Amino acid sequence: MRFKKKKTVKGVVLALAIGGTFVAGGCGRTLPVEESSRPGQVYENTWENASSTPFGKYPQTVEYTLGKMTEAANSHMPEGDTYENNAYTRFLYKELNVQNRNAFEIDGNDDYKEKVAISIASRKLPDIMVVDDEQTLKQLVDKDLIEDLTDVYEKCTSDRIKKIYQSYGRQILDHATFDGRLMALPETNIDNGPSLFWVRKDWMDRLGLKAPSTVSDVQKILKAFVEKDPGRNGKGKTIGLVTRPELTGDCGYAQEYQTDIIFASFGAFPQQWIKDKHHKVSYGSIQPEAKKALATLRKMYKSGQLDRDFLVRNSNNLVDLIVQGKCGAFFGPWWAPNNPLMESMQADPVASWVPYLIATDKKGNTSFAAQNPTGKYVVVRKGYEHPEIVMKITSVLFDKMTYGQKGTEELEDYYKKNVDPTARPLSINVDYKNALDICYRDLVDVIGGGKDPSSLDLLEGSYYSACKDYIMDVNRQMSSPVEWAAYTSRITACRAISGDHIIEIPSYFYGETKTMKTNWWKLQELERQAYLSIVTGDKPLSYFDTFVKTWKKEGGEQITREVAEDHF
Repeated sequence: MRFKKKKTVKGVVLALAIGGTFVAGGCGRTLPVEESSRPGQVYENTWENASSTPFGKYPQTVEYTLGKMTEAANSHMPEGDTYENNAYTRFLYKELNVQNRNAFEIDGNDDYKEKVAISIASRKLPDIMVVDDEQTLKQLVDKDLIEDLTDVYEKCTSDRIKKIYQSYGRQILDHATFDGRLMALPETNIDNGPSLFWVRKDWMDRLGLKAPSTVSDVQKILKAFVEKDPGRNGKGKTIGLVTRPELTGDCGYAQEYQTDIIFASFGAFPQQWIKDKHHKVSYGSIQPEAKKALATLRKMYKSGQLDRDFLVRNSNNLVDLIVQGKCGAFFGPWWAPNNPLMESMQADPVASWVPYLIATDKKGNTSFAAQNPTGKYVVVRKGYEHPEIVMKITSVLFDKMTYGQKGTEELEDYYKKNVDPTARPLSINVDYKNALDICYRDLVDVIGGGKDPSSLDLLEGSYYSACKDYIMDVNRQMSSPVEWAAYTSRITACRAISGDHIIEIPSYFYGETKTMKTNWWKLQELERQAYLSIVTGDKPLSYFDTFVKTWKKEGGEQITREVAEDHF
């Protein structure tokens, strides 16, 4: 059993000597330290309990260095709060007596990946950090740089957190298990459902357009927006569908600004390992159905329905286009009201964004690819004395705080203000696979009078409070963009993606085969170039067939065999 008997942070002995407090450098506040002069056995037992249970509090402050993945552009943290000193870190300090000291703070993008890579290369890791792909996790394991978390998972993870992981099946922990040992704590990706078509309803009304239900309807709306300029940007200046250069999401469901729904309307699921018409596991990007979808996107690009500059767009630029009213439509998940649409509402209160579920078959069903159950992993530096705090922090934040109705007013305020979840020390989420549906049904039951508001957990309660305020403001004169975002995401959007007409297409493989280690990056680049060249007209549609042949020849065929062997 690992636990500290003498000191856990620099200067703690000195702090005790000068008055029993510890001044936390860098965050401008004083942290009290528990007395260590109690009888030795009691003190030992307190450490033992803290180091071997989910919720036991340490008798002295345990500090840990953290590689912090942030979302600085959209954090929405109150003024004065930082990634070391905010509602979450203060709550964890109160409950567990732990405190993060950030070794670095970097937005969760390529810059963060680069910093992690540098840390690995130098073999100088922070005590705890998040890695956002399985390949990096494997690298850390191979280099023997991270702690085995098997035992601390069993001892220091709460029963509810274990049940949450069980809701995904064994597969999710398998992603972080090597030779039978759990080497990281995986994030859970809840079922987010298919992407929705988010559109400016005020623009539709201005042009007398009907609600869309098919891809054809989407195209008609985009055509009208571009040609008739309901946003009054000036002739030729209103942009059509905004999208990322990636076009589709490799995590299973589309992130914001991607076109998975258009592909799904042709029965195509790029970047996913699905079963083809012969019931064999095949790569979705090379199927004939994908070629048909590319033909549609090619026409949309040529006509201006698809943003002509999508190749050079990045996340910040896309948000700016929406907030400034330059475009009025994109595909995105249920949570799009939180980001970027809340900013759009703040900039232009007249903007009326409405989500529509787009059918992908003639029966009115909407299909989407099952997502990877995890995408991020929390790892602990080899040799760090308290690897268990990862499990304890997770248990406090995602069990005690979320479901145990144990929180603070400032945490509730964080939820109401839509503070980005990356304000948490660990930039992950851990929740039941069907958490979205659970929350939606609980809110509907309470709003409809079937349940008492006191039955809601902390997170649901904050959503209910915001939704109630929005509902009570019949004339929409007093409710804030935050309240609009809560209601539109948790009620309007979730209602759209609930029901039997939603079909999840299984994805059968998320890992890495032997040949993928050497060839996959080249095949991904080949695919990216082929798709973009076809859509923009640089290559003819027939180039798709050339791409498929090259893909198979350059290792794709061998990888397909390896994936099939792994699956069966």
